[in-house]
Amino acid sequence: MKDLIEPFLYPHNLFLWGLVFAAVRYRKKGLWLLLLWFYAFGNGYLGNQVREWYYHNISATEVAPGFQGNYVVLGCGGSETNLPDCAKSRLDQLAQVLEKSPATTTVHITTLYCQPYLDYLQKHLKQPVELDCFHGGATTYHEFYQLNNRLDKSIPYIFVSSDYHAFRVKRLAEQYQLNATVLSAPSSTFKPVNCGAACYLTVNLSNFDLFAKLTAEISSYYVYAITKGWVSWYKETQLQNSEQKVATP
Repeated sequence: MKDLIEPFLYPHNLFLWGLVFAAVRYRKKGLWLLLLWFYAFGNGYLGNQVREWYYHNISATEVAPGFQGNYVVLGCGGSETNLPDCAKSRLDQLAQVLEKSPATTTVHITTLYCQPYLDYLQKHLKQPVELDCFHGGATTYHEFYQLNNRLDKSIPYIFVSSDYHAFRVKRLAEQYQLNATVLSAPSSTFKPVNCGAACYLTVNLSNFDLFAKLTAEISSYYVYAITKGWVSWYKETQLQNSEQKVATP
């Protein structure tokens, strides 16, 4: 009973039902449109359908058996001494995959501060891996421009990035004609929400966060895709902190 009643007392659901009352009471088209928008982008069932579609069509959560190729971990910020949680999540995802791969492979990492990434990954590896870490640039677009000149396109690749960046990574890999699959490091935003009896009558803030990130991600890519023909900002990067190491168990 608690799980059924409690969601209706959250502020966003009080606002939802206030909108329902206002729309029914005043019968204004604007109120109905606002109610439809608020419900569609916040409803847990609809949000979970989008999450399922995203994982089936944009990114993968595991590597196909027998994969023989190299890996690319896209950087996620940090400093000379600090490794952010998003970077740890990506490296953890990679380490889990490499545990199942006995063959020696190469891992490319694009970040300004290489050492924290290399140190963290080496602690989690159980087999030798060739590590190539370099500064690819300030954005994913800079990184792919540098990777295009660095990667052997005859080799298949697994790109490891956060799940909310998978759309951009997949489209850029296609643009540069890389034989690539995007492996998603999970985040709380893309974790399915519990959809119980009250799911169809309530909204969840996690779903608003989901659609906000998807909107930002898709908008960012298409702005780049439309303007890349007459701008060159994504090419203006100098390689820094380039280093190569071999990890041992």
